[in-house]
Amino acid sequence: MSKLDATRAELALLVLYLNKAEARDKICRAIQYGSKFLSNGEPGTAQNVDKTTSLARKVFRLFKFVNDLHGLISPVPQGTPLPLILLGKSKNALLSTFLFLDQIVWLGRTGIYKNKERTDRIGRISLFCWLGASFCTVLVEIGEIGRLSAAIKKQEKDLKDKDINQHQVCYHQDEKYRANLKKTNERSLALVKASMDLLVAVGLLQLAPKKVTPRVTGALGFVSSLISCYQLLPPASKAKAS
Repeated sequence: MSKLDATRAELALLVLYLNKAEARDKICRAIQYGSKFLSNGEPGTAQNVDKTTSLARKVFRLFKFVNDLHGLISPVPQGTPLPLILLGKSKNALLSTFLFLDQIVWLGRTGIYKNKERTDRIGRISLFCWLGASFCTVLVEIGEIGRLSAAIKKQEKDLKDKDINQHQVCYHQDEKYRANLKKTNERSLALVKASMDLLVAVGLLQLAPKKVTPRVTGALGFVSSLISCYQLLPPASKAKAS
């Protein structure tokens, strides 16, 4: 492959990535929380960037509540334990409510809806919904990682029994084992992100103002946004195909 072909492939990957509204939203989120970290709650340019980017992001999320509403009524994978099903559906319900209420907050912040006091109250309720959704996500990811860990251990035992005469068992040659290992890594990253989002919600609600300061909130939100950007990266094969 020539240098020009390689550049085209990389640009195709970037175009595919930036075509996603979700990716643009997460890039803006990184800017928002990076600015919050720099401002540390103090007036100035960084705080202005934080506020204007936060308002701009709400446009990306218009009608996004439909996604989680669809997830709420969609069937779950067969064999999923009831507690994980309930937690997953609770997360969908809370996140859908958060995104719906966030649209009312956007109307209030832009001046279309005139009741500022009610807008602030709705904004706080929406953040509590996000806090609850993040907590449910943390529990779901812990449960799913536990299930995958049990499945991997069973696969290791089965592979040992199958290759009992060999001195060394090559687990990574088994496709199903590699797939479960990949899912575990993805779930672990999602757990880290959800835990950070949980603390970000605590910071935005000022439930622990001495510990979760605006700077801590900004730092956690920035790292969480970078994780989201990474999770949205398309496979290189798709870029080449396009």
